[in-house]
Amino acid sequence: MPLHVPPAPAPALRSVLTALGSPTAVREARTPSLRAAQGPTTPELPLPVYVLDEITAAGASATRLAGWRFLIRSGDHAVAAAETRLTPDGWAFSHFFEGPYITSTERALRQAETMKQPYQPRLLSVPGLYMLTLWLHGDCTADGASGHPAATDLLVPLAPAPPGIAAHRPHRVAELLPVLTHRVSPGPLLGQLA
Repeated sequence: MPLHVPPAPAPALRSVLTALGSPTAVREARTPSLRAAQGPTTPELPLPVYVLDEITAAGASATRLAGWRFLIRSGDHAVAAAETRLTPDGWAFSHFFEGPYITSTERALRQAETMKQPYQPRLLSVPGLYMLTLWLHGDCTADGASGHPAATDLLVPLAPAPPGIAAHRPHRVAELLPVLTHRVSPGPLLGQLA
């Protein structure tokens, strides 16, 4: 089933396009692959980036929208990503970056495309574990800029994943959040997903 990528706010996309068109912004990007890209670069696959601020013992979560991430494509693959953030004046370009999460995100999205159920892709960051997941939201008509993980949504940890949590293995939110609860809270580790 195809993924239903939510539309990014128009100002977020414009800010990325402006940054890509600025030789100064690209030169100062500290992303060698973006500076070395041959031919045009285009922002694709806008994904809302949520941060998991709190996991309760009951498995409920408190998330907040932190920005929108665009994969920057050059040729047949993504060479970098651009992140935007919400400011008092609206959506603004934040920074370009590269690293293992770029290829891991592409791989997880390709994997999600083969699933039978349609999903709306999002990213969910778990700062306490230095972990990023592809969040596959079951409500494809939902506003990408709001919502919380439902128990039946899927989370796909991206590589590199924390020790004991297998990258690229989909988990239901109801299955993974209790493990994360134990991982981010002090005390002994009470379960791992490998």
